[in-house]
Amino acid sequence: MSETSRISSFGGRRAVPPNNSNAEEDDLPTEEIHSLVPRGVNMEDFLNVTNVHLFKERWDTNKVDHHTDKYDNNKLIVRRGQPFYMQIDFNRPYGPSRDLFRVEYVIGRYPQENKGTYIPVPIVPELQSGKWGAKVVMREDNSVRLSVQSSPECIVGKFRMYVAVWTPYGILRTRRNPETDTYILFNPWCEDDAVYLDDEKEREEYVLNDIGVIFYGEVNDIKTRSWSYGQFEDGILDICLYVMDRAQMDLSGRGNPIKVSRVGSAMVNAKDDEGVVVGSWDNVYAYGVPPSAWTGSVDILLEYRSSENPVRYGQCWVFAGVFNTFLRCLGIPARVVTNYFSAHDNDANLQMDIFLEEDGNVNSKLTKDSVWNYHCWNEAWMTRPDLPVGFGGWQAVDSTPQENSDGMFRCGPASVQAIKHGHVCFQFDAPFVFAEVNSDLIYITAKKDGTHVVEAVDTTHIGKLIVTKQIGGDGMKDITDSYKFQEGQKEERLALETALMYGVKKPFNTEGLIKSRSNVDMDFEVENAVLGQDLKLTITFQNKSHRRYTTTAYLSANIIFYTGVSKAEFKKETFSLMLEPLSVKKEEVQIRAGEYLGQLLEQASLHFFVTARVNETKDVLVKQKSIVLIIPEVIIKVRGAQVVGSDMIVTVEFTNPLKTTLQNVWIYLDGPGITRPMRKMFREILPNSTVQWEEVCRPWVSGPRKLIASMSSDSLRHVYGIVLAE
Repeated sequence: MSETSRISSFGGRRAVPPNNSNAEEDDLPTEEIHSLVPRGVNMEDFLNVTNVHLFKERWDTNKVDHHTDKYDNNKLIVRRGQPFYMQIDFNRPYGPSRDLFRVEYVIGRYPQENKGTYIPVPIVPELQSGKWGAKVVMREDNSVRLSVQSSPECIVGKFRMYVAVWTPYGILRTRRNPETDTYILFNPWCEDDAVYLDDEKEREEYVLNDIGVIFYGEVNDIKTRSWSYGQFEDGILDICLYVMDRAQMDLSGRGNPIKVSRVGSAMVNAKDDEGVVVGSWDNVYAYGVPPSAWTGSVDILLEYRSSENPVRYGQCWVFAGVFNTFLRCLGIPARVVTNYFSAHDNDANLQMDIFLEEDGNVNSKLTKDSVWNYHCWNEAWMTRPDLPVGFGGWQAVDSTPQENSDGMFRCGPASVQAIKHGHVCFQFDAPFVFAEVNSDLIYITAKKDGTHVVEAVDTTHIGKLIVTKQIGGDGMKDITDSYKFQEGQKEERLALETALMYGVKKPFNTEGLIKSRSNVDMDFEVENAVLGQDLKLTITFQNKSHRRYTTTAYLSANIIFYTGVSKAEFKKETFSLMLEPLSVKKEEVQIRAGEYLGQLLEQASLHFFVTARVNETKDVLVKQKSIVLIIPEVIIKVRGAQVVGSDMIVTVEFTNPLKTTLQNVWIYLDGPGITRPMRKMFREILPNSTVQWEEVCRPWVSGPRKLIASMSSDSLRHVYGIVLAE
């Protein structure tokens, strides 16, 4: 059955099948004859194309001017809205007065001009901003050189290119030639493009940088790890287009960064659409790679394409790293951000309820909300013509599968500016992101008679610090003030009232239920602790009154996932203190390594929860803190000339710091432009023993490059190393 006969009619209109695959194609005819050709007329006597030159080498003007020379791809890659050059060779000299031809671009199987999937490019005397056109800039012998300009709203993808010549009897068209396929990307350098970014250093960082830094850990002990985005590596651009094909995203929407980022948000996770990465937060990673072992996005995307199945496993920084690769590869400026003490508020009610027993212990059955030590998501830069003026710029997009949005696990794009000012009525998913950075932490005592009493409200704990990588360096940039006003400012209160007006729920007004401030303050500190060593916790009580008080305190120490969910309590202790008037008293608690090592999770996170009751006043004091144990690094050493085409020797080594043997040890090595991602297994590493792995690498990209390594084993993970190869 022909394609035409498969197209059905509805009410007199022809229904064209969905055009939602960049990979599928249907050749245009080489001849479209509209009238009988008289006998003796040879169609080849008319102007015929003999060759097309696209100037697609890395050093050619097209790729250099369009900032696509880093892509490891031998096809022409250009950015939309900006002129590029091509040369067409004919069988005879071209005569403008008698010869008529045009360039055609086609994408998908069912091209239509009104959908932007069939693009006829006319020959024009002058190029016009914002419009497709081709201008003859040189004629020499049988050749014509054209300056071709695409529309800044053009679909982003891989186009097939043809040259069509008009004759009195119809059209002659070049045959399908994969060598002339042309990728067209978003263009942050073009003022008319929706992703235009006017700062060159920002463009270099958020579009062209292929290695980033992701922040994790705890707000008082921030840790960093490098991530290889690898957006220019061989095959990655095609995989990013394949991801949109897997989503069955209509080609006509692929020129809109709002739609592309929203589809990417859904497709980077595999929750409901066979997307790229399977999430796992239970510390069991059978038949897959632990999230902490990945060094970058390339391995993940290549495996997804080759297997055509989701890759196991990821957590928030993996989703954010892969999503960043997707966005930057297509030309959308993007960055990974980390929010410390991020609220996972299921109903976006701006309230994280922690229920306590009457003795101060946490009631785990009633406590449903969780506070993540940190959470990583992405920001993408674009205009928002669908929103009021002023809400363009950075948009929060999150591919970690947390909550359902319009039937799929995705989040954003949500205007960061709208979130800051409480305008959560604007799409997409602004209430959820607003809650992640603005929720109140509320401690509630669940009485035995069934009543609930609000004991304390912490308005500053959630969204304590929001950071991203600084431009041009590996340091940290604090962007908290782009999401929220400082606590206590009038603007902060106005933003909250605006969010409430637009429908964000708050079950009750906690301000009227909070008890008067106690005369006793309580805080505690945990010393920096090295994995495998003992540590000390110091609780400080301050009596600010002229009365003597007695307190009963409860300490709960837990092994936790970074999502704030407790795996196991490894220590609990109750003690009583007498506080003299106007005095300060300290209580020290020793924690032995053996108490936590047996149950430690991969991020080596310990959580301490201290509650104290002042017996005379019945006041309840509550504090909680998390720490991340200091873990040794993987050491990377480089020998030999670090220049393109020359061999260099890379040595990776790791020493086991524990008193137990590490089993099933995998070491991963990655370095865009130096080596493809690789891995090596060691069955075991004995206590205090060192293993070494040596590889010969030959760089293919010039300039300073980074090498990244990670180590993963059954009992120790999140071990990283990095070196700058200059």
